[in-house]
Amino acid sequence: MSHQDPVSPPTPSPSRAASTWGSSIADPGPLGLAGFAGTTFFLSVVNTNMLGTTVQGTVLGLALFYGGLAQLLAGMWEFTKGNTFGALAFSSFGAFWMSFWYLINHVVPAELAAKASAPDILHSIGLYLLVWSIFTAYMTVAALRTTGAVLAVFVLLTITYFILAWGEFATSSGIHKTGGWFGIATALAAWYASFGGVTAFTHKNSIVPLAPR
Repeated sequence: MSHQDPVSPPTPSPSRAASTWGSSIADPGPLGLAGFAGTTFFLSVVNTNMLGTTVQGTVLGLALFYGGLAQLLAGMWEFTKGNTFGALAFSSFGAFWMSFWYLINHVVPAELAAKASAPDILHSIGLYLLVWSIFTAYMTVAALRTTGAVLAVFVLLTITYFILAWGEFATSSGIHKTGGWFGIATALAAWYASFGGVTAFTHKNSIVPLAPR
């Protein structure tokens, strides 16, 4: 007959340990959505030129810490919970905001110092935005199996990225402003999804329709 040490508890298998650990973590989704929404809203208001493009630098703190770091952490917690979609989405968009911070703080000034032409800089930013457009487009396909609220965020974000990329390639301030308005709509949808997630936890019941699919 096998003997069990009465002092030390049985060691769970790795899969069981991961499951127990993941189940003890709060839902990181509302945090990731809120970080994305707040930063996107601020930058999109700037993109509509309601505040003037010269104040774009004021979004950089949000981009690095709320849109960037907070979302990256939310993505790591989604990995722990076993949510591949949430892990990829939050980690990637957290990296987007961190890369945006670096782009504005270091890359663009370096290109200007190297005497790069303004159209070339705008086209490189357009390509940068096109990369994120493609990523968001295929994540929208995956979002078809989430909730209506999350799907709305990805549909609007895909449109926003493509319009902003188009505006940079066309060097058109009008197209760029249109992208800003779509960005505001995207941020509002993300706030709605975040609100639905956190209030479902505090009220122990969904108080806003999230349209589960």
